[in-house]
Amino acid sequence: MSLVGRKLAKINTTRRRSQRRLPPDRVTPDDIAAQHHTCILPSSGVKTPRLRCDIVCFTRRLAREGHMPGTIGRRELIAALGSSAAAWPLAARAQQPGKSPTIGFLGATTPTIWSPFVGAFLQRLRELGWIDGRDIAIEYRWAEGRDDRYAAFAAEFVQRRVDVIVTAGTTPTMSVKKATSTIPIVFASAGDPVGTGLVASLARPGGNVTGLSNMQTDLGGLRLELLRELVPALNRVAVLGNADSPLIRLEMERVQAAAVQLGLDAFRLEVMKAEDIIPSIEAAKGAADALYVCSDPFLTTQRVRINTLAASARLPTMHAFREHVLAGGLMSYGPNFPDLFRRSGDYVDKILRGSKPADIPVEQPIKFDLVFNNTTAKALGLTIPESFLVRVTEMIE
Repeated sequence: MSLVGRKLAKINTTRRRSQRRLPPDRVTPDDIAAQHHTCILPSSGVKTPRLRCDIVCFTRRLAREGHMPGTIGRRELIAALGSSAAAWPLAARAQQPGKSPTIGFLGATTPTIWSPFVGAFLQRLRELGWIDGRDIAIEYRWAEGRDDRYAAFAAEFVQRRVDVIVTAGTTPTMSVKKATSTIPIVFASAGDPVGTGLVASLARPGGNVTGLSNMQTDLGGLRLELLRELVPALNRVAVLGNADSPLIRLEMERVQAAAVQLGLDAFRLEVMKAEDIIPSIEAAKGAADALYVCSDPFLTTQRVRINTLAASARLPTMHAFREHVLAGGLMSYGPNFPDLFRRSGDYVDKILRGSKPADIPVEQPIKFDLVFNNTTAKALGLTIPESFLVRVTEMIE
């Protein structure tokens, strides 16, 4: 038979075979080709058109080598493919998702108080391509203003081997730093990172800690000047602060030094527990013309009590955090904290992409807010100059 004749005979034989009815549980490699134009990898949900050719070629090769008959049961086929995963393209297996980075988020107060901060942080991460539950996993711990909880939460994050720890405040950041020298730490806000020993310098933090300064110890003089604008007869200022906090002790010293430069007399009211607040503010009644509150997580959780007592003592109050003014305080001046938390998302992004905290400079605030409670001012009988009102960024009625 000629070469052409042999080819025609082969084609006819193939056609006759293809017309045979196979049992429903029997398939040929050509059936696989017809039924598997694309494939969805069950572990990743990724459509992989190339996989069809690889499966077909693989089953045909097994048939040629005698490892499987011309027809094979579906169960046999699944078993054969399962045992041959190593023969699948590396590109297809590389599409399977790996372990997502884990962020340990240590909140110094409560989820309610920090809700605007967390929202700004998560929004920035989303903009940078990190979505909680998809690209990253975030584990939250809330100290509720209790300094004794920081060490335990920090140790838990270290034990769970999180990829980066995010917090805010000098005391919680120091606790986390003591717990680990290897896991990167980002502080969204810290009062004096160099003065308290969190970093070596702003430009070159060194170690495993970096973040943003809130300049808390640098703004005392400006806050006293704002108080004097509303209280022209201001002479003596009571400075309330948590004596257990290294940052607050430093801030109280700076406020007293600034008061001397402004011709004012400032004296301390040191508290270390909630029970200390009532006698401290009662001691200021009649002895001070205003109350300067050195804000920290502990006093933030006590803000309603502080402002209620100050109102009863007829003491105008100055704060660093907006949350104190929402709770009845007279005014606050300081950085925009949602913006600081938003910017901390950039630090996390850089670290997750390979940058070292030691090489990421500490940045300072670029947005500042003067928040004023007009209702409190009226209750105190204060007259507010127009020159002051035009600088207010948020008025609480």
